Amino acid sequence: MRIGIVPSLKPHDGGVYQYSLTMLHALAEGRDKRDSDEIVVFAHDAGHPAVAELERREGCSVKPFRPPWKAERSAVLQTPRNLDEVLPQRDMRQWYHECGIELMVYPNPHRLSFETGIPYVMAIHDLQHRLQPQFPEVSANGEWDRREYLFRNGARHATILLADSEVGTQDILDCYGCVGVTADRVRMLPFLPAVTEARTSSQAERRTIQDRYGLPERYLFYPAQFWPHKNHILVVEALGRLKKHQDLRIAVVFTGSHDGTLREQAFARMMATARLYEIEERVHFLGHIPDEEIAALFTGATALVMPTFFGPTNIPVLEAWSCGCPVLTSGIRGIREQVGDGGVLVDPNSTAAIADGIHRLWTDEALRASLIERGRRRLALYTRADYGQQLEAIMEAARQRVVAARAALATS
Repeated sequence: MRIGIVPSLKPHDGGVYQYSLTMLHALAEGRDKRDSDEIVVFAHDAGHPAVAELERREGCSVKPFRPPWKAERSAVLQTPRNLDEVLPQRDMRQWYHECGIELMVYPNPHRLSFETGIPYVMAIHDLQHRLQPQFPEVSANGEWDRREYLFRNGARHATILLADSEVGTQDILDCYGCVGVTADRVRMLPFLPAVTEARTSSQAERRTIQDRYGLPERYLFYPAQFWPHKNHILVVEALGRLKKHQDLRIAVVFTGSHDGTLREQAFARMMATARLYEIEERVHFLGHIPDEEIAALFTGATALVMPTFFGPTNIPVLEAWSCGCPVLTSGIRGIREQVGDGGVLVDPNSTAAIADGIHRLWTDEALRASLIERGRRRLALYTRADYGQQLEAIMEAARQRVVAARAALATS
C-alpha cells in the first residue's frame, strides 16, 4: 500500500515535532519489514535531516507538501460557521491522488485529513479546548471554533484515531462519541521520550553546557513553551516562597519559545514575578537549544519541574526518566496515571504545594535517587520495539479497513 505522512518538522512545535520524528523512524523501520508498502513524506522542509535520512531508504520517497502546480501559499483557510460543514481542499486531494496515496498518516491533527477525503490515521494529543476552555490558548480569538472544527471532523471521518493513553482514549470517546466515534476506531500509541536513547551525559559534557549558558552547578529544568497552561509563573512564585521562608536560593532553567502575544505576555508576567521576589538572577531562559544539548541539561538538572495543567501525558517526563533526572509534575488526571510512583506529584494550582515538592527534591538526595530508579523502571515498561510493534498493528488494522471499504464500494 502507498502510505503518505505529513510530519511536523518545526522544532518550535515542541512535542508534536518530536512525536513526528518518532513516527517517521518507526514507519520507515516497519516498511523495511513489509516491503509491499511505500512511504511518501509530504514535507514542508525536504532538507530536514530526518527526511533526508528516510529518503535514502528503499521504498521511501519525499514529495513537496504542496503540489508543484500550486507552489504558492494559499490564503489562510477559514473556519466555517457551521462546524459540521467540511470545506474540501480539492487541489490537495488531486495531489494525493497523483502521488498514488491510498492511506494518509497525520502525527498531528490536520484539516487536510478530512478535507481531502483520503482514508487516514490521525493522532489526537489532547482535547483541552473541551476540557479546560478557560485557557486562552485553546479558546480565545476564534481558537475554540478552529479546534472544534478540526477535532470534531477529524474524529468523525478518521479510519483510525491514535490516543496517547487510556485517559486520552476516554476523552476522545466522551467528546466525540456523539458524532459516531466508537471504541474500535481509537487505538493507543503511548509517547516515547524525544531523547533518542536512554543516556547520561558525562561530567565534561554537562560542564561544557553549564559554561556555555552560564548556569550554576545545581538547577531545576523546565523545557516548555510559555503558554499560560505551562504554569511557569507558579514555578517562580514557589522559588520566591522558598527563598523567603526557607532561605533557599534555587535556580531554574527554562527553554522554549515565548513568541506570539499570549506567550510574550506569559513570559513577561513570569519575569515580573521573578523581579517581585528578587530572584531574577536565578531564572535562566535559554530559548530554543539544539536537540543534542537536551540530554546534558536533563542529566545535569537536580529535577524536572513541570506543574502543567495539560495532559493527558507529556513527553518531558519520559525524557527526564531517560536521562536519570528526578521528576516533579502535576498530580492531575492522565499525568497521575502516566507517572505513578515515578515522580513527585503536586497540585498545579498551589504555589505552596509546588514549593513543598521542590523543597523535598532539592534537599533529599535519597528521594532523588529513588525517583531516578523508579522512573527508569517505568520507562522500561514500554520500549521502542513495543512502539514499533504497536504502530505496525495499528497500520495493519487501517490497511484492512481501507481494503474492506474499497471492496464494499466496488460491490455497491
